[in-house]
Amino acid sequence: MAIVRPRLTDYYGVHISQAQADFAIPFLDEDIPLYLDPFLLWRSPSQQDNALHTALINSFNHLGYLEKQSRHAEAVKILTTLSECDEVGFGHSHTREGRRIGEATAEEILDLFRTIPDYDRRGFLHFEEIQFFVDHISRDRISDIACNLLKSFLLDYTIQQCQIHGIPVSSVSLPSIYSYRENKLVEESLSLPINPESRKPIILVPRRWLRFRPWLDFNEYVSEYFPKEKLPQSDDSKPAVLTFNRHNYGAVQEYVAAKERTAEDCKNDPLFSQIPVASAKNSLKVIKALPTGLKEENDVKYERELSRLLASAFYPQLDFAKSQSRTESGVLIRDLIFYNNRSHDFLAELHEKYDCRQIVMEMKNVNDLKSEHINQLNRYLTVEFGRFGILFTRKMPLPRVFRNTIDLWSGQRRCILILDDYDLEQIVTLYESKQRDPLDVLKKKYVEFIRACPS
Repeated sequence: MAIVRPRLTDYYGVHISQAQADFAIPFLDEDIPLYLDPFLLWRSPSQQDNALHTALINSFNHLGYLEKQSRHAEAVKILTTLSECDEVGFGHSHTREGRRIGEATAEEILDLFRTIPDYDRRGFLHFEEIQFFVDHISRDRISDIACNLLKSFLLDYTIQQCQIHGIPVSSVSLPSIYSYRENKLVEESLSLPINPESRKPIILVPRRWLRFRPWLDFNEYVSEYFPKEKLPQSDDSKPAVLTFNRHNYGAVQEYVAAKERTAEDCKNDPLFSQIPVASAKNSLKVIKALPTGLKEENDVKYERELSRLLASAFYPQLDFAKSQSRTESGVLIRDLIFYNNRSHDFLAELHEKYDCRQIVMEMKNVNDLKSEHINQLNRYLTVEFGRFGILFTRKMPLPRVFRNTIDLWSGQRRCILILDDYDLEQIVTLYESKQRDPLDVLKKKYVEFIRACPS
């Protein structure tokens, strides 16, 4: 299925939106730019999450125990293996594949158990602190280590969610699962969802553990807490900061203590945030004031304002996939792509009647819509998207142009809806009132279109 930014649920025909899922729905061909933040488990009101954080920290501190027992090679091997978790697909990779840390970096981390008194005496309370002392350790690495140390729980969670939502699973073998009971890596065979392209297993992670930026963050520490006056010539480069921290552990402790005091402000980040009503009304105002045409990039401004407005207005019934640009015969065509979750009766009907897997919305900032604009969108309605599309423009077209959409339905059973600035006003009005779904505007236009078609 060659759809745009395919997700696990879309491939397997699972009718669930991101808002309905307890987990972050993974993409099949790229990472989700989110990270598991261990601090969320630490400050969680859930006893289960607290217990998992304790297990996570105990497992990490066991590496320090191995180091003290002169089992250095064993500790290095475990740590390097834990440093990458491709199965969860978090980060910024476009291939869902990452690289493990090298032995030298692992040795630097293990060295903290010897060189910093508090870690030597009691171990870590927040293992994320390693980023303040060791280079090449950042939010993605912290997240991957945490996912691997919690993998046993995440496997059970994934199996449970697949049973709840009917996500197909296959038998797979995972060679490196960290056993909390045995404190070592073990191999296990079980049934998990798999990536249909790579055939590799996928592990699901609860949304409540995810943030775009971890609560304990190196960049925040440097910009807001680090005592720059302590360094010569204000050298706040990362190597200089790391060296300072190793010799002045108290500075890191003060930062961590400050973040613990404000732990109530630490919340998981939503995978999509709707714009406020005021912003939606402002976007509408900007759109209505824009002249038509290409001058002064008015078409770009139209696309930008309309994209952010529609992505918010149609959420959560429609999850925004992406905006994309392509060139066809020298013409720049800008599209909005939405996943059809089929979570609404109208969306289910579009899938049933038009094989609509993803909804294409094209934007034309023109004064007079022409048949060629409709034909452009029609050419885009290929098998991967289905035979349904939406065209936003400034005002309704002439009857002869609208007739073109009727002919496409009569001859090919394709449906193209045309919405103008007036329809956009209705969408914003419903978005503001919250009494009805803005999606009802699309449903109303669809009913009017079908009535205009020959029986």
